[in-house]
Amino acid sequence: MPLTHLVCGRCDQRRDHRVLQGVCRACGGPLLARYSVDHPPSLDDVLRRRPGQNRLVELAPSDRGPDAPTLGEGATPLVPGGRLADAVGLPELLIKDEAQNPTASFKARGMAAAMARASELGVTAACLPSAGNAGGAAAAYGALHGVEIHVYVPASTPAPIVAETRALGAQVTLVDGTIADAGAALEAVADDRGWFSLATLKEPYRLEGKKVMGFELLYDLGALPDAILYPTGGGTGLIGMWKAFDEMQAMGWIGPERPRMYSVQADGCAPMVRAFEQGLTTAPVWQDPARTTAFGLRVPGALGDFLILDALRSSGGGAVAVSEAAIADGTAKMATLLGLQGSPEGGACVAAAETLMARGDLSAQDRVVIFNTGHGLKYLET
Repeated sequence: MPLTHLVCGRCDQRRDHRVLQGVCRACGGPLLARYSVDHPPSLDDVLRRRPGQNRLVELAPSDRGPDAPTLGEGATPLVPGGRLADAVGLPELLIKDEAQNPTASFKARGMAAAMARASELGVTAACLPSAGNAGGAAAAYGALHGVEIHVYVPASTPAPIVAETRALGAQVTLVDGTIADAGAALEAVADDRGWFSLATLKEPYRLEGKKVMGFELLYDLGALPDAILYPTGGGTGLIGMWKAFDEMQAMGWIGPERPRMYSVQADGCAPMVRAFEQGLTTAPVWQDPARTTAFGLRVPGALGDFLILDALRSSGGGAVAVSEAAIADGTAKMATLLGLQGSPEGGACVAAAETLMARGDLSAQDRVVIFNTGHGLKYLET
């Protein structure tokens, strides 16, 4: 298959893709998949294939290629901004509506790829800490592949998401505090119980599912947008899209041009924003993160922080923190002006677009894509 090896994103050491891998054993950095495609397909060839997550099998990690099990993830719509675009002042605003994935969030993409590869490599029990939606997605794809799933989540996670995760067959443990506290509690028991970790960037393949979002922008637009606003917790989607752009260029689909990438965070937990503004190459852990309705953004530290910050700077983009009031306002505008009942994380991107317009970082001539990462029905409790 085209997957040839794994490489550490921090120290560049190679690892064997035929062996189950977590993080780099030398430095603890995230491992990234690398491919060798002797005869890359043209973009036109790929566009003639069935839409969905497995459309570009040449750059997917599963041994089963187009026959990898699926719940129908991917090929989510790019919704024209309409009256929301008018209100924000961005006539070419588009919303990538990831709520239309299985389990109603973008997390389905990463878990589809990770679980397919994990099952091929013999995993029978897996675990992860989650702020919510990743746990539900892991449970769904665990059910699809017959893998036992254990999820540790903050006790503040909305009850509908906890109920969803349990209904899909996962064992759920509630932990006081943040996702970092849930992760610490899980790490204390996971090895002894033989559970493989699916935590963000602690295995190589969730990234491979998330990167497909970047390919789909090119499929749908014919060219990459001028700017992308992405709600950032662990940041796998942002890192994945940045990787996808490099892979597109290697196949000759695009040149060196890249969208300006903007990381969007809640102002009560904004480690990437602080690190970007201070010129740091890594993001120190955010102490005592505030509660937020956008619970996917309450991630005090990210293993891939250096990759996120590199993408922001290399693209000429940036990082934006938005208040809880602005998140609520952005979510309401997405619903009442566009008809999308989106997640607060998506609402945070609407608020960030307004901030970036006011700062002059975006203009009315820009084609801008914001990501709505989940369905609002999962957040009604908050």
